[in-house]
Amino acid sequence: MSSVDRVERSLNAVHATQPILNTFTSIDDEPARSRAARVDEATGQGAPVGPLTGMPIGLKDLLDHEGRVTTAGSAFYRHRADRSSPVVARLEDAGAVIVGRTGLHEFAFGFSSENPHFGPVRNPWDTDTSVGGSSGGSAAAVAAGITPVAIGTDTGGSVRVPAALCGCFGLKVTHGRIPIDGVFPLASSIDTVGPLADSIDNLESSYRVMSGDERAPILPEKARIGLPQPWLDKGPMDSDVGAAFDEAVRSIENLGHVVSVVEMDAALPAPELIDSIAGEVSDVHGEFRAQGLPYGEDVAKRVDDCLATGPERIAAGKEWQKTIRRLFAQAFDTVDLLVTPTTPVMRKVIGEDMIGDRHYRAVLSWFTALVNHALLPAIALPLTGTGAPPVSLQAIGPIGSETLLIGLGRSLVDSGLAGFQPAPKAFGST
Repeated sequence: MSSVDRVERSLNAVHATQPILNTFTSIDDEPARSRAARVDEATGQGAPVGPLTGMPIGLKDLLDHEGRVTTAGSAFYRHRADRSSPVVARLEDAGAVIVGRTGLHEFAFGFSSENPHFGPVRNPWDTDTSVGGSSGGSAAAVAAGITPVAIGTDTGGSVRVPAALCGCFGLKVTHGRIPIDGVFPLASSIDTVGPLADSIDNLESSYRVMSGDERAPILPEKARIGLPQPWLDKGPMDSDVGAAFDEAVRSIENLGHVVSVVEMDAALPAPELIDSIAGEVSDVHGEFRAQGLPYGEDVAKRVDDCLATGPERIAAGKEWQKTIRRLFAQAFDTVDLLVTPTTPVMRKVIGEDMIGDRHYRAVLSWFTALVNHALLPAIALPLTGTGAPPVSLQAIGPIGSETLLIGLGRSLVDSGLAGFQPAPKAFGST
């Protein structure tokens, strides 16, 4: 299929789903069509075919794209980019076509993508439920078959949580592996950019383009897989998620890998998660708040809490980060990878803040946020036959181990344990 045809199908799907799912904050109709035509013309004249040639891609409305306005999902921030972020430039150099900017939680500071200014992004599996966040529109675009790849950011789980709730593949990279220049910051000390995709192939291809990583995926024949405790046992886990995870672990053992429990007593979510980045959040948002610019209620409270966090608590948060990093480093002295569910539950109702007796943020980020503070890479893998959307398995690796994680993902796909299925409400795959 030509680039023009692929992009036209994608744009048709965008417009067909937008009134229902609200996936995009803006749609790049004519620029995308023009770029697709140029890609076809260049390849027709013998230009090298890039790894993403003609691929429609959704771009989180947090990354600068030349000539487009970055809103960060806010009521007031409007930045018309005079040049693209390095990530976007690399995608386009590889032949990709950006079809639009995807919706997100306001300023990427949350996990629901229920945006008070643009409206909630709705889950293609069940439009009464959240897509997660903050990269919710990117996950919805993939799950609904609008684009095979979409780009998100991840500071506490913002690629992996929506990938899980929407049944996609998602990759959170080692901090610094992919440049974050030209990306509106939440906390640059732990911010990352990463892909969501409808296949392990598309996840790998887009990761390679954005990172420049040319290493081949690897997975030891007998990988050492760790079950981190008490992180697993203390999680607010639904029984269905727990059962699917346990079955996945047994299947991984049956593939010949060695599974063992890894004790990581202090590696649990704690108030220091936010305290450690409160200074950075304050640096980004303090002047906006001082000017009285409009924020949604939930993000305003979180920003104000950061502004009220004193230097002693911030310093204590930084010390906590050091402890977390040391605990993970010690764990990887004994195992190659750690595995958990990506999210302990698979359903968050739009408009409801609580899941059981806990705030949804604490539930959805239980297994993801620590990974960012440890600066580590992790992959979210949809497990076949485990629900609608499927339960998601998270694998965490040591610094720089993206190819190991992709290798595990490919192994689980090849063995039938993991795979993508478009949501029933999808309007056709691209």
